[in-house]
Amino acid sequence: MTPAFIGYQRDVSITKPAGERTVWQELGTAGRRFVPWWFAVGVVVVLLGLLITRVLETTAFADADAGLDKWLEKQRTPTGETLTHFGTLFGETPTIIGLTAITVVVFRLVFHRWRESVILAICVTGQAVIFLVTTMLIDRERPPVRHLDDSPPTSSFPSGHTAAATAYYVGTALIVAWHTRQVWLRWLLVVVGVLIPITVASCRMYRGMHYPTDTGTSFLLGLALLTIAFLALPLSGGRPDEDRDRRRRRVATSPSTAEMARTQP
Repeated sequence: MTPAFIGYQRDVSITKPAGERTVWQELGTAGRRFVPWWFAVGVVVVLLGLLITRVLETTAFADADAGLDKWLEKQRTPTGETLTHFGTLFGETPTIIGLTAITVVVFRLVFHRWRESVILAICVTGQAVIFLVTTMLIDRERPPVRHLDDSPPTSSFPSGHTAAATAYYVGTALIVAWHTRQVWLRWLLVVVGVLIPITVASCRMYRGMHYPTDTGTSFLLGLALLTIAFLALPLSGGRPDEDRDRRRRRVATSPSTAEMARTQP
């Protein structure tokens, strides 16, 4: 072994930084804290689908639900059809998968930990699983208008484009905003993050692919998963050394056993 190589070994360490949680630790925490609530959200979405398609299907509510799509069909123009085509691309499955994969890697490199990456990954994955299961249980036909896109072999409820766009764009905006010091930039990021899925939902309805209840439920689905993820994996934590420091502070500030014994009557 050459002296140069020995010197290189002394100066370079390939081990992870002290106190950094591994991706498996973060996923384990997410599994314990996130999955039960994620399952509950999925049950609520399915129940909403059954309510809309079985209970309210022949009521005035259903007529109003389809009324917006019929009105949008009358407003169509060649320019509008072109713009909404590009608008839906923001929520396409290949787009979301590609952007999520890239963002997960970028978050890991920029923030030097796995928490942000895991939050985004579990939210995007969670909405996809709930979407697939729900479409298998809820067989809802597309709105009674001319469809501008090819219909995938899934039901109209919920909107996969809207749910995926909400989980990715709003999630990314919130994470980046949390790490941003400028208040105006935080608000700008969040506003843009929210506007993108709303745009995707509007484009999908304009093109006759979803009812308002489809897109509205999907938007709430994405927000619910993000809320649960940020509560289960708060961005302010995530490092074992921080947890140890908090425990030490609690021990230091709490009265000792001897002091408590002396104060007893």
